[in-house]
Amino acid sequence: MAKLLVILALVLLACRLLTGRWPWQLWTISERSQAEARARALLGVDRSANRATIVEAHKRLIARVHPDRGGTAEQVHAANAARDLLLARLDRNLPENS
Repeated sequence: MAKLLVILALVLLACRLLTGRWPWQLWTISERSQAEARARALLGVDRSANRATIVEAHKRLIARVHPDRGGTAEQVHAANAARDLLLARLDRNLPENS
């Protein structure tokens, strides 16, 4: 049992040294990346989309899925969540002195 714990500790340290992050941090990044990929697919924008492109894509999607046009409230909520997620990513990636 002690050997297993030592091996596990070594694997964790190796991951930290090679990637600069602990394994559980890598899983969180992966989940966030997947959520952003789903949001980009829903809005129909690519990774390099800027704020104006995201907002315009959101407006087009809302015009299509609004309940007054035969859509559902869930579709509107999904569109709003996708927009908010991608805009938050842009805000996180902005340099401090801009």
